[in-house]
Amino acid sequence: MKQESKSAFSYPVKVGHISANPVTVHVSANDAELRALAKLWRVDGVSSLAADLQIARWKKDGVKIKGEVRAHIVQTCVVTLEPVESDIREPVEAILVPEGSRLARQADTDGGEMIVDPDGPDLPDTFTGDTIDAGVVVSEHVALAIDPYPRKPGAAFGERSESSAADDERPNPFAVLKDWKKD
Repeated sequence: MKQESKSAFSYPVKVGHISANPVTVHVSANDAELRALAKLWRVDGVSSLAADLQIARWKKDGVKIKGEVRAHIVQTCVVTLEPVESDIREPVEAILVPEGSRLARQADTDGGEMIVDPDGPDLPDTFTGDTIDAGVVVSEHVALAIDPYPRKPGAAFGERSESSAADDERPNPFAVLKDWKKD
């Protein structure tokens, strides 16, 4: 998770204040943040974004964020170009470790190949300094849940005019020469 200097939705948490016992936090976006998120996600509008999170220490110097995010967005239907409203509910689970931590290193073989288990846990994200941004974690999880091709219920493409096999044939460039010797 690379943090920008000014993110669209931010909820900074000091790592030094996080204990091993999870702390429950409720975060929600204000109107200016909702407009910024709509622009960032390239959707017509975001009317709500909220999350209930549990933030706790993870293995000595890491941080674990777990919870659920909820958002209500408006997109444009790819068929009718009408507005489509979507409710998003997604679980959140993220682990963040300081840059340079041995927990952030990837396991590799002697040949330099990376070992990735697609069903296994994700590698931890890294952070710099003494602050993490839980708002960025929330907005990333919602962004990944947005339907890239939203459709209004019942919307379907109409008949398409397809070309026939005869239309796709290229003319023979020597066809004009077929009658040349007949003279």
